[in-house]
Amino acid sequence: MSEETAEAEQRTSSDADGPDPRRWRILGVSLLVGFMALLDVSIVNVAVPSMQEGLHTSAGTVQWVVSGYALTFGLTLVAGGRLGDAYGRRRLMLVGLVGFTCSSAFVGLAPSAGVVVAARLLQGATAGLLTPQNSGLIQQLFRGPERGRAFGLFGFTVSVSSAVGPVLGGLILSIAGPENGWRYLFLINLPLGLVALVLVARLVPGRAAAAGDARIDVVGAALLGATVITVLFPVVSVEGERYWPLALLVLAPVCGWGFVRWERRAVARGRPPLLDVSLLRRVRGYAGGLAIGGLYFTGFTGTLLVTSYYLQDALGFGPLHAGLLLSPFAVGAALSAPAAGRVVNDVGRLITVIALTVVALGVAVTALALPLLSPGHLWWVSVPALLVAGLGGGAVVSPNMVLSLDQVPPRMGGAAGGALQTGQRIGSSVGAALMMTVYTFAGLHVAESQALRIALLSAVLLLLAALVMAVRDWRS
Repeated sequence: MSEETAEAEQRTSSDADGPDPRRWRILGVSLLVGFMALLDVSIVNVAVPSMQEGLHTSAGTVQWVVSGYALTFGLTLVAGGRLGDAYGRRRLMLVGLVGFTCSSAFVGLAPSAGVVVAARLLQGATAGLLTPQNSGLIQQLFRGPERGRAFGLFGFTVSVSSAVGPVLGGLILSIAGPENGWRYLFLINLPLGLVALVLVARLVPGRAAAAGDARIDVVGAALLGATVITVLFPVVSVEGERYWPLALLVLAPVCGWGFVRWERRAVARGRPPLLDVSLLRRVRGYAGGLAIGGLYFTGFTGTLLVTSYYLQDALGFGPLHAGLLLSPFAVGAALSAPAAGRVVNDVGRLITVIALTVVALGVAVTALALPLLSPGHLWWVSVPALLVAGLGGGAVVSPNMVLSLDQVPPRMGGAAGGALQTGQRIGSSVGAALMMTVYTFAGLHVAESQALRIALLSAVLLLLAALVMAVRDWRS
């Protein structure tokens, strides 16, 4: 009997007897891996000046250390989820962890800026293999109210990893020094990655029974990759003062249309699609969840980035001080995400409506009050306003994942979850570029404090757009 057959029979037996007794430990390992991958999105934001000085390179080149990771991360998410559906979560997590850990070492030890950028591109691609396995495992191992609690912990991981990154990055830089301290932001992944490899190999189940056709839709992956590139590449490149990549945006609808047509054709011919696009029509809440998640991350990511930049560039705060001022958002998200996951099955989409209202309120208060205060009095506004925003933010991510994936078949859980997270990564990249562009352009005409207000109010408009989508989904 082959290993795959034995694992399939074991999984079938486990499903028949009841849920896997190790499911919460497996989830813990999965969330550790997801935390590593998502933390590397935000932890380097406070290290851009340090990297520019240590590598003796331009700001545009260093920006690719931030943006290149987001680009390749978003590029491989859906394909990584589909590969996990076909070949098993454990196999993909092990492959992704080896690649992520090695590429982290390459970044930390790189002798030049070119090697750093290349290694970050590889690191982002391997992170895209890892992250969709989280939602796939939750779909596979949990049912009913337990699934809501599991997604609540996943939402906690997403929110906290995004918000705690600047704090942790600032702390490491303050300890290790500005010139080479940025290297430790990546080298810290080595011991974490080795521990995670052992835990994944021991705990995470292999390929599930009835995993379906293991063939991979290569053409569909190429078309989706082209769609993501034509959206993300112009966004991450414009920050380097090169505007010609914006022309690629006109190709995004063409590539997206080609992807949808090809996937429908694959389903009609009985071939396994990369992502069954009929999920957008026949699975209640999935299309709305994609839009809500993308719009929320566009506003949320831009808010934290532009505020951090204002605190350091305009007010002269150090990376750690700026990160601490933003930490109430992480505290609020940590409190609300698990609680939201526990009640989402009872409350439904209404919880997303309430949460987005709270987020928009917190960011609006920050936008109106923060520019009026002197540096010594910022705590009086940043703590309560960002805490309120964090309480709302933590209650957006996990309920949205639960409600969007609730009716998705487990055999498509990885690809469907990967598509949701691709929307989040696109939103994060677009939001970061958009808010910084608004802040920079407004700063040419008004004071920096007023430019911050304009940028944050732009983020509020995006959050209100997500709220409109949530209300529409709730009423329908």
